[in-house]
Amino acid sequence: MDRGFINVLLLGLAFMLVFTAFQTWSNIQKIMIDSIINDNKNFKDANAYYSLAIIYIVMAVFNWTSPSAISLIGPKFAMLIGGVTYVLFVISFCIPRVWLLYVVSAIMGIGAALIWTGQGNYLTLNSNDQSISRNSGVFWAMLQMSMFIGNTFVFFVFRGKDIIDSTTRQIVIWTLSGIAVGGLAVMVFFPKPVHTEEKPPEETSMTATSKAKLALKGAVRLFFNRNMMLLCLTFVYTGLELGFWSGVYGSCIGSSDVLPNSKQLMGISGIFIGLGEVIAGAAFGILGSKTNKWGRDPIVILGFILHVVSFFVIFLNIPNNAPFKETTDQAFITSNAVLAIMCSFLLGFGDACFNTQIFSMLGGVYVEDSTAAFSIFKFTQSVGAAISLTYASNFYLYVQLGILLVFAIAGTASFVWVEWRHKRDVVNAEASVSDSK
Repeated sequence: MDRGFINVLLLGLAFMLVFTAFQTWSNIQKIMIDSIINDNKNFKDANAYYSLAIIYIVMAVFNWTSPSAISLIGPKFAMLIGGVTYVLFVISFCIPRVWLLYVVSAIMGIGAALIWTGQGNYLTLNSNDQSISRNSGVFWAMLQMSMFIGNTFVFFVFRGKDIIDSTTRQIVIWTLSGIAVGGLAVMVFFPKPVHTEEKPPEETSMTATSKAKLALKGAVRLFFNRNMMLLCLTFVYTGLELGFWSGVYGSCIGSSDVLPNSKQLMGISGIFIGLGEVIAGAAFGILGSKTNKWGRDPIVILGFILHVVSFFVIFLNIPNNAPFKETTDQAFITSNAVLAIMCSFLLGFGDACFNTQIFSMLGGVYVEDSTAAFSIFKFTQSVGAAISLTYASNFYLYVQLGILLVFAIAGTASFVWVEWRHKRDVVNAEASVSDSK
């Protein structure tokens, strides 16, 4: 229990609480907006997918400026400011206005860029080559505990309800907001990281504006690095599948009236996505020392296989028009709740396989440019999520699954290629040192 690991545990606790609010809300947002429209026709132009897409589009743009912001205010305050915008987003649904929904979505996009780039930097500064895999896995497991907390709550609140009434909505909004505020309270007490980023001597005398410009230039330069550009294919895929499991799949289950208790099943789906995320994150955290020896590529390949299996079963089990409306259409097979929930688990487990290994690579390989590396990751991932949530309102389920399959193949292949190149470079470097002796 070194000091760096304690800091990572606090980081995981804060994110678990804040994302209990957001991840739960994004899972049920379409159903909640539809229920508001039943009571308030002036809200009929609100679109849950477009709201989430705006978040990720704005996040993508501002990820280029977040390294500059962190160079000025540090990761702790960047995460705190970002966390406040998450609370504002959920609370805004107490005042259902279409314009307010999209404005607050944009504001949260700015906050998301700050909180995630700050997280990557803080995680790296509390890790080293030996602990980065463990810390990434533990952080991811704690973060995804939010899926348990929020969706268990939703399961009981939505139990027996075909229509989500105003009172139920208020209970959900204020409970989730209160939990997120608890996360902000933890962030206030974040200790200083164990390590500090080493700056060249010429940077110490720079003005704040010069440091911000230098951070932006560094991020742009790293983006055009060959290995980083290959990794961007992996990042985009994680964004596409993030948009699918966080904003589309739960809504598809809730809209499939051929499934028993479909609204309640949404909460169970979120719980099992979280279960897959937590089990995978905890396993990779506990086995961090061993996975370092095996390499990151076997875990990413495992995630790829699990995702392909889940896409095929969803293709068979969920009606094609489920992303658009309540439907009684039959799928290729008789829709089965157990299969639907099994796919939720596979989506979560596979997502953790990709994200924990990306965190490990960026925090281990790009330790000198961790802020820039994580901002690029979140930029490209956000682009993928925005694209996914934009076409979710226009493409049938089978088309969405086809897109995911293509990018899963490309993203996995590019990650494996970069990992193999890194292993080769390490071996060559060690051989060169040995020869020099």
